[in-house]
Amino acid sequence: MVTKRAIGNSGLSVAPLALGGNVFDWTADEATSFAILDKFVDAGGTMIDTADVYSAWAPGHRGGESEALIGRWLKRTGKRDQVIIASKVGFMDAKMVDGEFVSSLDPQVIARSCDASLERLGVEAIDLYYQHKDDPSVPLVDSLGAFDALVKSGKIRSVGVSQFTAERVAEAVAVTQAEGLTPISALQPWYNMVEREKLEGPLRDAATSAGMAIFTFYSLANGFLTGKYRSSDDLGKSVRGMRNVAYLEGRGMRVLAALDEVAAESGAALASIALAWTMAQPGITAPIASATSLAQAEELVAALTLELTAEQIGRLNDASG
Repeated sequence: MVTKRAIGNSGLSVAPLALGGNVFDWTADEATSFAILDKFVDAGGTMIDTADVYSAWAPGHRGGESEALIGRWLKRTGKRDQVIIASKVGFMDAKMVDGEFVSSLDPQVIARSCDASLERLGVEAIDLYYQHKDDPSVPLVDSLGAFDALVKSGKIRSVGVSQFTAERVAEAVAVTQAEGLTPISALQPWYNMVEREKLEGPLRDAATSAGMAIFTFYSLANGFLTGKYRSSDDLGKSVRGMRNVAYLEGRGMRVLAALDEVAAESGAALASIALAWTMAQPGITAPIASATSLAQAEELVAALTLELTAEQIGRLNDASG
């Protein structure tokens, strides 16, 4: 039995692993994506994380492909009542600057984008809706006010923020309190065993002190923590391989060595162990991880029932610290 964890004060709860939808209809075709979704839910998983921008970066894509695929899966399977759907706004309707999307959280963009996401997903309400990336050009009272209006209209059920600094999390919380807006229930930060500093410290403190759930992205460090990339010769194994260059230095190999030890003791895959470690960290509600094959999905869902010993967690803490 998978024990669920609360999404802040939203009244919603989820299993301690979220399935990332960034690969759906991109590096995982529709048939594979459907099989992964079924596997995840059948194993007790509940949260599916997506965004309106997934996967606008792929040739021929415009964004919304992941949401649309999830919508087709929901329609085919009828499993809407078994899952919590999280999506995001803030990259679409934005300019490209130096080859990167610049976020936009103008209230009109938020309202329009939410309606489009609802249509693609084929749902009446999005369970958790994030500001995908901080947009300092838009006052928080305006963007959070737009989210509050969506809650009151029944289009979303709870509010989250992603890629915010500790200072901006605190500022956002203060705005909701001062203006009587819907409280922020969740934070989505970058965090994994080789990049603990991206969350631990002031950012985690700001989120937990406000009662927010924390859902981490890049939880497997672009696949590095699966053991797939152990030398520069391995970097060509996937479209995201070159993102792992930095992990080959510093603590990266030390972390892999510790994961290998625990794998030998437990028989679990490195991905399962890395996710179970993340689930055990203070303040974490669930790591987010994606899969492009059923074999990868099996390693992810195995983390839901993997119980690491205190000694193993301590050893992994030491290696990744």
